[in-house]
Amino acid sequence: MRTRFLSKMTNGEAEQYLNRNDVIYVPVGVTETHGALPLDAETVLAEAVAYTMAEASDGLVLHNLPYFFPGGTIVARGTIQMSVKDGMSYLDKIAKSLLKQGFRRQIYITAHGPAYLTVSGMARDFFDETKVPILYMDLLKAAESVNFDLIDRFHDMTIGAYKMLGRLEDVPLNVPESHSVTYDVQHMLAGMNKNPGNGLGKYAYQSGAVGSYFYEPSDHMATPLLQTPEEREAHADAGIQAIHELIQALDMPNIVDSLRQVDDYTKETILPKYGTHLPG
Repeated sequence: MRTRFLSKMTNGEAEQYLNRNDVIYVPVGVTETHGALPLDAETVLAEAVAYTMAEASDGLVLHNLPYFFPGGTIVARGTIQMSVKDGMSYLDKIAKSLLKQGFRRQIYITAHGPAYLTVSGMARDFFDETKVPILYMDLLKAAESVNFDLIDRFHDMTIGAYKMLGRLEDVPLNVPESHSVTYDVQHMLAGMNKNPGNGLGKYAYQSGAVGSYFYEPSDHMATPLLQTPEEREAHADAGIQAIHELIQALDMPNIVDSLRQVDDYTKETILPKYGTHLPG
């Protein structure tokens, strides 16, 4: 295929694909402070992962969705705010449009911690209304499912994602430390410990426990110091390798086949048995 990004296809190419398959990956991003990396770092990572998944399972990718609920990073003036409710409503409209176009197997990918607040609720409401199952894959949970060490390789994977999408030079070099940037994990943790909400986070998933904001933008994440193009390239190459390892371990053809099986089970078993009193 010339491309797997839906928006880069001609309409004829999209229709040719839909005549034989119905899988689309939707990377849901965020625009927020991310240390010495660009504001769209977690959007780019989700897009590169989604593209790799699409290649592994003959799917397409609907990208360019960078503005969703950021969480506590709104203290940074570069972060773009979107409420959970508004994000859910927007995604719901996209999902329904994709379904009408023929994309019955939709898989939503995120690399941003609080994204589950938006995407998981949308996916469940969409199913109750349309009776079509769509899948939400949180990158951290997906990695855990195959015992993949995402935390230690996260930044390499992010830098690698920029290279995969032809944007490696967007990752700057020699960014000085500031209230937005720290290379010291202990400095980051000290800032996070000034937030009493951290002690409440154990009672629910991630930032779903309590509303709070970071003390400083740099508390969001300590990022690696990139001093030379060669260092940046090395991180990127290691990250690309890690992305491919993760996608291979996940076995995306099996996942998209399982999504089809859930759809068939719903249509053939559940709807005939309970359809008259199910929601929607």
